[in-house]
Amino acid sequence: MRIGNRQIGIDHPPYVIAEIGVNHDGEVERALSLTDAAADAGADAVKLQFFETDRLMSRAAKLAAYQKNAGETDPIEMLRRLELSIDEMARVVDRAHERGIHAIVTVFSTELVEIAETLAWDAYKTASPDIVNKPLLEALAKTGKLMIVSTGASTLDEVVRAVDWLDGVRDRLAVLQCVSSYPAPDLALGGIKAIRDATGLPVGYSDHSKDPRSSKLATALGGCILEKHLTYDRNAPGPDHAASITEVGLRRYIEQARHHGCLGHVADKAYADQVSKLGDGTALKQYFFDHVHPEAHPSWMAVYAAATYPIEKRVLDCERDVREVSRQSVVTTREIAPGETITREMLTIKRPGTGILAYRLDEVIGSVAKRAIESDVPVAPEDLA
Repeated sequence: MRIGNRQIGIDHPPYVIAEIGVNHDGEVERALSLTDAAADAGADAVKLQFFETDRLMSRAAKLAAYQKNAGETDPIEMLRRLELSIDEMARVVDRAHERGIHAIVTVFSTELVEIAETLAWDAYKTASPDIVNKPLLEALAKTGKLMIVSTGASTLDEVVRAVDWLDGVRDRLAVLQCVSSYPAPDLALGGIKAIRDATGLPVGYSDHSKDPRSSKLATALGGCILEKHLTYDRNAPGPDHAASITEVGLRRYIEQARHHGCLGHVADKAYADQVSKLGDGTALKQYFFDHVHPEAHPSWMAVYAAATYPIEKRVLDCERDVREVSRQSVVTTREIAPGETITREMLTIKRPGTGILAYRLDEVIGSVAKRAIESDVPVAPEDLA
């Protein structure tokens, strides 16, 4: 897989995305400054988030716990404060390209894909909650651009299902293991190999942790793309600053990631060899703790990571709140009367994920309302005859 002239895969240096996200605080000049910081730190790309609050959040929207902990009180007001317009984003895309790095964007609503296409994005990325948003995934696939799909708070079956929806674009598709918790208390790096084994695609890591070893451990397990939130101040008010790193931290993060490179192929073989000698993964982990400095040699780092993180992809307890709050449901665009047949024009897709999930949109179309359904609320199974 390739972005521009940059080859991405297990046999190439890890591709690092500096996620500006909403750490620009809704100010384009700050977004430009963070773009410069990303380039100065050695990142391959910067990433923005393109959303319109009223398209993304229904009346039932809620704050995630980490957003409340950051001092937020209203989800809709929070996002309105953090929006950038498409014209402001155009300036960031231009700045990134002037600095010789790529510009990537996460689009949160299907209706915004056509608008996003007016800018020269190098790739699209989808947020973890949109692993169930089939209409959005398919709309982005139709653009012809490379896609990176994040998988936080999802099961392996959900990941495989989303990849199946995108089967026709596998040659320009990558997947990121992720823990949707801010900051993430568990690296869950074994998900990298679990996803790679299940899909056969390039797999990376969207990193929300505070672990200083995370980039080298992720690449040791074959993570060929790394994404890390970048901020100007970790103590700044806002939902994502505390789980981010500054330019100095990003430079060190990238240096560590590229010191050994992607070693998933090394980890697979070396781990198997050592397990055969020592009995099992538990014994191997103890052996490392007792005898080996994990950075003594690249292959040892790979084996250490493989021994430490179980090869599995699952929903962690720390992700359940975000899974419910940030996934998107089928939502009404107007009031629907009892007995009325539901058409596509009556529906959209918004947060939260407490109703019929987005991938089931086509099942709702043509259904009959069993009872009155208010406007701008998720449709529930009990609403339908």
